[in-house]
Amino acid sequence: MSLRRPDERIGHVIARALGDARTVLNVGAGTGSYESAAHAITAVEPSLAMRARRPAELATAIDAVAENLPFADREFDAAMALLSVQDWSDIDAGLREMRRVTRGPVAVLTCDPARVRDFWLYEYAPDVLETEARRYPSLDRLTAALGGTTTVESVPVPLDCTDDFNEAYYGRPELLLAPAARRACSAWSFIDDRARQDFDVSLRRALGSGAWDEAFGHLRSRPAYNGSLVLVRATP
Repeated sequence: MSLRRPDERIGHVIARALGDARTVLNVGAGTGSYESAAHAITAVEPSLAMRARRPAELATAIDAVAENLPFADREFDAAMALLSVQDWSDIDAGLREMRRVTRGPVAVLTCDPARVRDFWLYEYAPDVLETEARRYPSLDRLTAALGGTTTVESVPVPLDCTDDFNEAYYGRPELLLAPAARRACSAWSFIDDRARQDFDVSLRRALGSGAWDEAFGHLRSRPAYNGSLVLVRATP
């Protein structure tokens, strides 16, 4: 069972980036997180399993890949890719395709690999964050491939974030001990069972001894965390 549930505060950041666009292309759409009824969404998702899990009220996703989008030039008002670019086989080609078919803003929600290792989890599961840092493209690479005028906005993660990615638990470390929480974040699938067990043991020990709270306890009351989550917005 996936715990990925859109957080409305992150959703507001995405909606603001899309502006007053009517037609929006969602590339690597997955199960449709953050798709809004305020837009006419066209979803692209190459995974049959993900397409099958989309709620009935959302648009049926098209079986296609970012690198070869089956649309005309400038067909959409806006386009978005939300935590999906790291899974594409050719990130630069996919971003150029998004720019080709979009006449307005392109919004990419991603993680800045230069900041991934700054998170406390690196002390307990370094292989997980090393994996994430390798998979996410640099911000310079993203902006170069998109071209035009680009901005990069840090996206604050709320303390009670409902979405499920590692930094969503910045102030709630106990919740990350649940296997279901880790399964929802793909980076955990790249490490072996021994590494996952070592993480579980070391974090439980640190929580039990008070070592985690001594080092990171201030995060428990921080209302939002500015970590690696960013939104890159490009206009022609």
